[in-house]
Amino acid sequence: MMPNAKASRLVILVGMFLVLAVINGAIWQKERHLALGEIVYLELAPVDPRSLMQGDYMSLNFAITSRIQTTLDQESNSPNARNGNVVVRLDDQYIAHFQRLDDGSPIGDQERRLQYRLRNGYVRFATNAFFFQEGHAERYQSARYGQFRINDQGAPLLVALYDSELKSLGSLVR
Repeated sequence: MMPNAKASRLVILVGMFLVLAVINGAIWQKERHLALGEIVYLELAPVDPRSLMQGDYMSLNFAITSRIQTTLDQESNSPNARNGNVVVRLDDQYIAHFQRLDDGSPIGDQERRLQYRLRNGYVRFATNAFFFQEGHAERYQSARYGQFRINDQGAPLLVALYDSELKSLGSLVR
């Protein structure tokens, strides 16, 4: 075998190893986030009824996003703001209630920081859709809350949807 062929194989093997290591690292981080993250519920807000159920997923919007958007519009020093944190207060059921945009000041015992993103002019938390098994759309029509797991940085991961009594309707399809 020629020396160039050996070097090429080595480069390919090292590249494949690095790709697999990065992918497995990302999977491990998400699994850890889901296992150890603190539970927070965000109330769902109405979405366009025509897009509520589209095949195997439900479009999501959260009530808190309108408060964030209004506050951003009133207080924004930068019209190009893209991402940020909001401070929410958790009630006894761990339902998040808008307090203020995060300015870096200390937060109270019942307060948490949640990361949000601005995409195409809309405030988003983790996702704007909930995927479910085909044929199970009726199960999720009574959804009123999204359950998230947040990590120490306030990054939310959507776990499941819940009804108005905080009873689980089902988890994300994986």
